[in-house]
Amino acid sequence: MSRIPVKMSAVLLTGHGGFEKLRYQEDVDVPSAAAGKVLIKVLAAGVNNTDINTRTAWYSKAVTGETSTGGAEGFETADDDDGSWSGTPLAFPRIQGADCCGEIVTVGEGVDDNRIGERVLVRTMQQAAVDYQPFKCWTVGSECDGGFAQYMLAYSAEAFKVESDWSDIELASIPCAYSTAENLLERANVTSGETVFITGASGGVGSAAVQLAKRRGAVVIAQTSKEKVAEVRSIGATQVVTREQKLTDTVGTESVDVVIDLVAGNAFPDLLELLKTGGRYASSGAIAGPIVELDVRTLYLKDLTLIGCTFQEQKVFENLIGYIERNEIKPLVAKSYPLKDIVQAQQDFLAKKYVGKLVLVPPQH
Repeated sequence: MSRIPVKMSAVLLTGHGGFEKLRYQEDVDVPSAAAGKVLIKVLAAGVNNTDINTRTAWYSKAVTGETSTGGAEGFETADDDDGSWSGTPLAFPRIQGADCCGEIVTVGEGVDDNRIGERVLVRTMQQAAVDYQPFKCWTVGSECDGGFAQYMLAYSAEAFKVESDWSDIELASIPCAYSTAENLLERANVTSGETVFITGASGGVGSAAVQLAKRRGAVVIAQTSKEKVAEVRSIGATQVVTREQKLTDTVGTESVDVVIDLVAGNAFPDLLELLKTGGRYASSGAIAGPIVELDVRTLYLKDLTLIGCTFQEQKVFENLIGYIERNEIKPLVAKSYPLKDIVQAQQDFLAKKYVGKLVLVPPQH
C-alpha cells in the first residue's frame, strides 16, 4: 500500500452560488480516520443533481424555478439559511460529491484492519451519523465531506465492499442515482407485471429507474427528449414518449400503476391522470420546477397515494450491491473527466447532452 500523503487535491465549495464557488486546490489536508470510520482513497466520483442543487441553494423555499435556470450562476432569490436539502445551513468550505467508489487505505479505532484494501461504494444517504433513526439521514457531500477529492472519510458501516469486474468509473455511477431510483421503486412497491411511467428517463436517476423497474419485471414507459428515444429504449423501456407529446393521448388515462417522477413542473397534473384508480405516485426531484398544480379531487376520487422519497433504508443500498455482484444491472456511463474539470462536467450535466452518468476522476498519485 502506498504512503498516505498529508495534502490532497480536492474541490472546495466555498458558498452557495454559481461555478465561481467551486475551487480546485492541491493543498487540502487529508483527513484522519476517527473511531468507527475509514479513510478511503477516492477512485472515481459521479456527478449528480444534488451536487448542483446544493451549490446553488435550489432547495431553498425561496426558489421556485427549474433546477437548470440557476445551475451556472445560482439563484438570486435563494436563502442560504435553508439552501441545503435538509433545510439547515451548510458549513463552508464543503467538499461535495455524493458518489464515491474507492479503496479503504486506513481504519479508525474499532474497525477491523482487514478492511484495508477493500474496494467500496459509500452509501449516499447515511444513517450511522444519526443513530439509524427513521426518516433521518446525512447526505454525503452536504452534511459531511464527499467524493470530490483524492481522499474522504466515511463511517465503516456506510462503506460497502463490492466484488465486481466493473471499472472504478462504472461503480462510481451507482451510489446516488441508483439508490435514489431503487428507493423510489421500493417505496412505491413496484412488482412484476405492473406498468410504470418514468419521467426524466435519460438522466442518471431516470435511466437507473428504467433498468431497475425492468429488473423487477415491470412494463416500463419512459419519457425523454426526442433525440434520446433510441438510447432510452435500448436500456429497457417498452415504450418511450417525448416531452412534446400529450401524455393522456399517447399513454392514456388510467393506464399505469405507478409514476416515478423526477421532473414535476407543469406536467404534474397529467401524470396523475395517467394513474389507474389506486395508483401510486413517487417523487424524488423536480427539475422542471417544484411548484405544481394539484386538483385534490383527482387525488381523493382516484384513491391515489403520493410518496415523497428521500430517506432510504439500508436494504436499498444492500440490494444494489447484490445487483452489481450478480450482474443484474449494467452501468451507464456517458463520459468521465479529471476532477479539476468539474465545471465542464457540471456544464455538460446541465446541458443534458448525454444519456447516463458523468463521472469525475481524482489524480491517482
